[in-house]
Amino acid sequence: METSNIIITVGRQLGSGGKEIASLLAQRLGYKMYDSELLNLAAKESGLCERLFERNDEQKAFSKSFFRYNLPLIGGEHGMFQDELSQDTLFKFQSEAIIKAAEADNCVFVGRCADYILRDAPRMISFFVTANLEERIQRVMQRQQCDEKKAAAIIHEGDERRAAYYDFYTGKTWGHGFSYDLCINSSILGVRGTVDFLGRFVETKFSKQCGE
Repeated sequence: METSNIIITVGRQLGSGGKEIASLLAQRLGYKMYDSELLNLAAKESGLCERLFERNDEQKAFSKSFFRYNLPLIGGEHGMFQDELSQDTLFKFQSEAIIKAAEADNCVFVGRCADYILRDAPRMISFFVTANLEERIQRVMQRQQCDEKKAAAIIHEGDERRAAYYDFYTGKTWGHGFSYDLCINSSILGVRGTVDFLGRFVETKFSKQCGE
């Protein structure tokens, strides 16, 4: 991949504050931020209904399995993909949207295997955000308006889903240090402190080029 843009990817445990950290980091650096927006981009690029991508967002894929949908296409006919779509095909379209976005601007990407998809970008740095379980549970309780038991179950299921998706497509291990440039526990410095730390980390790595 040939681009001079700086690319930051952020993997995250559910409830770790990773999405908020990525958003604030993008604001600090003046970069484009992509999370669920990638689904819309992929849908537009492929001409397929966005709901296809939403239903399979960071879900474990099986290369031989197919999904039949009777959903409308954005761009009308789309050949063999109108009625029968594999998750691998959806991943391919989303990957193409990620690459196109990375070639256009300095970017921060949240999840969706962006660190693997953009692994050949010369100026890419990957982070993984974790947090203490107690804080993660509290965040999910507030966000989902549920009790502690339900929040813990949501976290467990969400992390399993993300791990299966990431491991399947990358051949690496989700959340393990060797899969990323830096893993950080947001409970230590808090969300704002973590953003400041990661911002300085990026600025140090890329020196004055961050503002270009």
